[in-house]
Amino acid sequence: MQPPRVSFEFFPPKNVEATFRLSDTVRDLAPLDPSFVSVTYGAGGTTRDLTHDVVTTIHRNYGLNVAAHLTCVNATRAETMEIVDTYAQAGVTEIVALRGDPPKGASGFTPHPDGFANSVELIEAIAARGDMNIRVGAYPDPHPEATSDMSDVDWLKRKIDAGATSAITQFFFEAETFFRFRDKCEKAGIDAPIIPGILPIQSWAGVKKFAASCGTPVPGWLDQAFARAERDGRERLLSVSYACELCTELMEGGVEALHFYTLNKTDITRDVVHALGVTPRVQLQNVA
Repeated sequence: MQPPRVSFEFFPPKNVEATFRLSDTVRDLAPLDPSFVSVTYGAGGTTRDLTHDVVTTIHRNYGLNVAAHLTCVNATRAETMEIVDTYAQAGVTEIVALRGDPPKGASGFTPHPDGFANSVELIEAIAARGDMNIRVGAYPDPHPEATSDMSDVDWLKRKIDAGATSAITQFFFEAETFFRFRDKCEKAGIDAPIIPGILPIQSWAGVKKFAASCGTPVPGWLDQAFARAERDGRERLLSVSYACELCTELMEGGVEALHFYTLNKTDITRDVVHALGVTPRVQLQNVA
């Protein structure tokens, strides 16, 4: 079995200490030659400028293919497309196009009066430029706003038809969850690559809280396993072994690429991808 192609997600730092941690993380993972790295966009567009700065810095200093998250939240169409212009001018040619989460305290997503109503409209506008590779989100477990069992498949098909070339999934806990979703997508005529999103578990309590906010079901067996591991002081060992097993099952099922949500930390992600056979094979262009 060939090692997978890998990619990594980072988020913009909010203070000096976090800036150094992100720099260390990028420097440690860049030699693994990722297909791309992505940089997130805060809820409500709160990290718009930070995201832009991180994207352009990583692209310039490390020579990596960076996919910038872009959302429809709290911006006009003109403002959003101006951001795309600045990325193009900086040599960044990948966008992860998302509707985006509403600002904290909001009851739901409300489009800007002069903005994009949803991710499909955003994708269509970016695709019309002809100079960007567009990735989108996908949901193996039902999105909290899904209205039927097929809603997430239907939305993904609309996004691919609008001009997206691949999708990255929300994290999930069992390989079968991804395979069921992939089968539904194939039956719906979706032939674009769907890359599983893998969340290396740094804190089980934190992951459970995040899963609850995303509507991602937590398997009882995994909750019990982490409860025992925490008592025995083996939480990190379980995190690595569990992620390796999940990734191996996915690869045995035909998956060739994996996207890791790093949370701007290196250790578990690096150990997992090394165990999967991905080893350093490039030198950084610049470590400034």
